[in-house]
Amino acid sequence: METDIPLPNYSYMGRTLPQLPLTDHSSSAFSDCNSDISGEFTTTSSQARRLLIACASDNSDELITHLVTELQSSSIEDQKQAAMEIRLLAKNKPENRLKIAKAGAIKPLISLVSSQDLQLQEYGVTAILNLSLCDENKDAIASSGAIKPLVRALKTGTPAAKENAACALLRLSQMEENKVAIGKCGAIPPLVSLLESGGLRAKKDASTALYSLCSTVKENKIRAVRTGIMKALVELMADLGGNMVDKSAYVASVLMSVTEARTALVDEGGIPVLVEMVEVGTQRQKEIAVVILLQVCEESAAYRKMVAREGAIPPLVALSQNGTNRAKQKAETLIELLRQPRSGNAAV
Repeated sequence: METDIPLPNYSYMGRTLPQLPLTDHSSSAFSDCNSDISGEFTTTSSQARRLLIACASDNSDELITHLVTELQSSSIEDQKQAAMEIRLLAKNKPENRLKIAKAGAIKPLISLVSSQDLQLQEYGVTAILNLSLCDENKDAIASSGAIKPLVRALKTGTPAAKENAACALLRLSQMEENKVAIGKCGAIPPLVSLLESGGLRAKKDASTALYSLCSTVKENKIRAVRTGIMKALVELMADLGGNMVDKSAYVASVLMSVTEARTALVDEGGIPVLVEMVEVGTQRQKEIAVVILLQVCEESAAYRKMVAREGAIPPLVALSQNGTNRAKQKAETLIELLRQPRSGNAAV
């Protein structure tokens, strides 16, 4: 995947937020998590007024210090209120994110993420997500022990907590050294579960996190395949009228360097799905489909035979003439492979 694609800005609640580019051609298929989009918390008029004043003022330090103290209160209700207000301060004014972290909020918020009270846990997860949007905070969040509690919230939290935990883990996974730790802490199975059974936003969050975690870490690829991710990916790719075709295909593509993933893709019926994408998909879908098919076929005469039998050559020829430059090159290479004389070696 040779070239970066500039990402469009993302508009949310009247604000224009720049997308965080990924490092390869797949970047435009994914939207990085911005601030949380869970429902607004209920606040009294005086609390709302105080927050509005703080968000509009450069002198929010005193309020932030007070809220960090309240996070450590013996009253769960006080903790909830403080977490709600910190979440809103971090959401609505990006410069507050670093202020809040420097005021000592990260560790007490992580304690809330570990709470048995699901609402308090959700508020803690959401606040951590919003703090993680500041790149300078990501190392402090991870080194303070946030990964395990976030994975636990991903497994057992409310639907909003699961979605926001997936986004927070995505943010932390953008530091290469955290990818292995997140995988070892058990994040892959609940992310796959979210991909299988979550709502659209949850599926998008899960696919983006899985792409990040699996892109460079072989152990995470193996974990994902052994969790059964390929069945979900093939089903999502097969739904050409849905909203998850591109994202699921890019996740599948980063898994193809693992032999188990190629086997699982074929076993789950992925070859006819990919051939259909080459035939009738968008230009981007055609390109990523031919990339995956080439990865599947390069080392297996048996798989090349299966792809040819699915009628792949005519749409590949068309793609080699009318696709993107990259798609043309990949299609030509795959056509040459499929037209090679078949030897007795049908190794998988």
